[in-house]
Parts: sequence; structure tokens; C-alpha cells
Amino acid sequence: MVLAVESLNRLLHCWILLISLIFVVNGQFPTTLEGPFKPVTVPVNYSIIGQVTSLPVDDNPPLSPEIEFQPQQISLSLSSDLSSVWVSWITGEYQIGDDIEPLDPQSVASVVQYGVYKSGRNNLAAGSSFIYSQQYPNEDLNNYTSGIIHRVLVTGLDPDTMYEYQCGDPSIPAMSEVHYFRTMPSPPKDYPSRVAVVGGLGLTYNTSTTISHMAANHPDLALLVGDLSFADLYCKNGTLCDFQNCSFPQSPLQETYQPRWDHWGRFMQILTVTVPTMVIEGDHEIEKQADNLTFTAYNYRFAFPSDESGSTLYYSFNAADQYKWLERDLFNVNRSVTPWLVAAWHPPWYSTYKDHYREAECMRVQMEELLYKHGVDIVFNGHVKAYERSNRVYNYTLDPCGPVHITVGSGGNEMNLTLEHADEPGNCPDPSNTPDRFMGGFCGFNFTSGPAAGNFCWNEQPEYSAYRESSFGYGILEVKNQTHALWMWYRNQDRYSVGADGIYIVRQPDRCPS
Repeated sequence: MVLAVESLNRLLHCWILLISLIFVVNGQFPTTLEGPFKPVTVPVNYSIIGQVTSLPVDDNPPLSPEIEFQPQQISLSLSSDLSSVWVSWITGEYQIGDDIEPLDPQSVASVVQYGVYKSGRNNLAAGSSFIYSQQYPNEDLNNYTSGIIHRVLVTGLDPDTMYEYQCGDPSIPAMSEVHYFRTMPSPPKDYPSRVAVVGGLGLTYNTSTTISHMAANHPDLALLVGDLSFADLYCKNGTLCDFQNCSFPQSPLQETYQPRWDHWGRFMQILTVTVPTMVIEGDHEIEKQADNLTFTAYNYRFAFPSDESGSTLYYSFNAADQYKWLERDLFNVNRSVTPWLVAAWHPPWYSTYKDHYREAECMRVQMEELLYKHGVDIVFNGHVKAYERSNRVYNYTLDPCGPVHITVGSGGNEMNLTLEHADEPGNCPDPSNTPDRFMGGFCGFNFTSGPAAGNFCWNEQPEYSAYRESSFGYGILEVKNQTHALWMWYRNQDRYSVGADGIYIVRQPDRCPS
């Protein structure tokens, strides 16, 4: 469940820009060189806490294609090769019920017509198509078969270049409108300017604000750190429900309303049709079904640069057994070419909120030393429905060479925000209840040193927690050069251009392991 996002790795050579950067660093935002910082907890703004309202999807015209087999849910994602981009879309309508007949994937072609912006779409790329099903052995649960999912790898692209494209089947004809994207730059010219990071999206009015604000900030790449559609929180009639209200609350197969994925994909197209978007699986993507199949919708609906890892559940890309894959992948990184090393997975190691507190402790125990030894700079997580940024930390100890851990799991979701902290009186969880029920294992032991020695929780905000806040929003990582990257956290209640938390993360390659 690890995503090593490498190749935020381009170097600015413009002396004037570097002078400007130094001014901004000293005049507006703090840097990690000035840390560690005293912990800050932003008071809860209760005006934004309330009933989470799902977007109406049944009578929203943009959610349905105008003609048969017109492409919908169009999305871009990166390949492992910077000269290639995946284009994915769906044609035809899903089917749900007992007596359903799957669509024929071979009945519609998978074609992308593309070219450099304003030079004509004279190039063609063809790909593959398929469907997937979500099936249940229980009576009264609705089986589901997707529309036809198309996937095309467009190759031979020039770096840092604007392209225009259409996708679909030109023989019907059923082609999309003309859309645009820009390829990633290549070293040593420049860095990707803006990488948006968010988790816990769902399909609510909060989601709509998050994505509209994000799009207005013009990211070059989007990273979604799990908990995407929350289809598993919806019952067979399409209404939001909890586990006890589902049709079969005692069943090991979790009820999930798959059309929610289609609604979510159609909505997200306002971002994904122009911004390459990389996804990581969260616990809400598990969706266990008949024959113990899991992650079916996640595996089929998204394209991954997974050739190196052999799995859609952990992979790396240049932008950019699991432990052995990660060890090999980190060993092969050339830090003179890839100075920035960013990792992302779903459950956080350094969250101080009560929900999911130390839930992934066994993962941290097994893998943290490996990431530290290879000089990982930043770690992004979701899962917790709140925002938190750490000081540089390693093994719960302040360390100038440890990564900055950032939890950004409150993009919109269907479950409201997480408010309580584990260090507040009466909130420390029972250690026996903390292990993740899917990953298993127990590593929730008391601290043996430091201010919390002998306890499972701190009795105040831990020193490794620099900033925490319960608000909906997202962040943008802007890599400036080999050593400086600006991180900004944007809240939905603010204007899209106003950041609530900002810091320059500064690498020290001469001091720290790499």
C-alpha cells in the first residue's frame, strides 16, 4: 500500500528566480530549518460542522452522456515513462439487478486522436476495453455490471508540452469533446509546478467545493490518497446507510452501491479530463464481494504505472512480497536526478486524532527505518477526516532528517470531520482496539521513552505534531528547486487562493541520509 512518488526532481537554474525564492522564504513562510515548531491546534469552527449532504445525482444533466456510447468519466494518469500518458473512459450504461446482461467490450473501439495544441489531432492511439462485475451470493442484493471501460496508452509525447485530444470510437461516431493536457517536464529543465493532494473525497457539497477550488488553483498533477467514492457506505437503493442498516448486517460481504462510482467518475471529470490524476486505495475501496474478491472497482476503473511492482496496490511513478518491492525501488533512485522523494499511502503513522490512532503501527514498525535510511522527504496520508502536519520526525522522536508527515483526508467524504484528539482527557483508545482490521497484527505498545513513556497516548499535543485542524480542504506541493518545496493547505471555508497553513520543506542532502 505504498506509493513512492519520485521525480518531483527538476532543478531551476534561473538565478533571478532563486533570489525571489529566498525573499519569499524569509518574508512570508517559515521553513523546516526553523523547526521543530511548537504544536498548534486550530479551534474547531463549528459553523462548518453539520450534516454532510450528498450531491443530487439522479437529475443532474452533466452526469449523463448525451448520445449512446459517448465517452464519460474521462481521466488521465501518468505512466512510468514521462513520455506516455494513460487515457481512460467509460461508454455505455451500467446495469444493476438480478437479470443483467453485460455489454460487449468489443462492440466499441478504444481510440484517442491527439496532437500538439493547435496543430491538429493527426495522431491515433488504440487500446483495450473490458467490463467488471460486483456480485453477491445473497438474495435481494443487487449485482452490478459496469459500462465498457476503455484504456489507451498514448506514447511518444514531448515533455512540458500542451496537447489536445479526443477519445471514443470515430466509426460510430461517438467521440468526446476536445480536451487538453500538459505533459510533465523532464530533467534538468524544470519541476512540475503544482501537485494537488487530497483524500477522503466522496460526492458531497464539500467535495464540490474542494474540487472547484483545486481546479481554480491549476494543479499540474493530482494525488488522491484513498477513500474515493465511498460507494461502500450506500445501500442497494442508493441511499447512505451504516453497516447496521444494510440488508445483511451480519454478512461478511459488505453491501456497496456500485453506481456511486459512476456518479463520482462523472463528477470528477471536471478535474481528471485535463489533470493527470494518481490514486491510492483506501479501506473504502476494499468492497469485498463473492469469492472473497476485493478492490474490484478500484483495480478496473483506474490506470496504474504498475509494471515495476506488478500490483495496482503499490507502485511508483516518475512525476514520479511489498517490502522487497519498496526496498528495491528506493535503492534504484538516483538522488542526483531525483532529489525529491515523496511517499504516500492511506493510513497515517503520525496522526494524533482519536479516530484511527496508531492503527498502522505495525506498518510503521516494519517500514519506517527503510524510508528514513533512503532519505524520504515527505509522506502523504489520508484515512483520518482532518488535516495534520508533523515536524520532521522519526520513531516518534524529533529528527531533522526525518520526513514531514502530512495527513490530508478531509476532501469532502460522507462521514463528516474528525474532531477529537487522542491526547485529550478520556480520549486515549484501548490499544487492543487500534489495529487495522484489514492489515492485522498488533504493535500497539506503550511508549518506552520521551514525555509519553509508559503510556499509549500523550497527555498533550505531541511535540512531533506541528499543526492540526478539523476542516475540509486539500493541499498543493510546489517544488521550487533541489532543496526547497512549498506546501500549502487550503480550507474550503476560505477563498481558493488563501492558504491556512504554509511551510517551505527544505532538504539537507549534505546532512541527512540519501
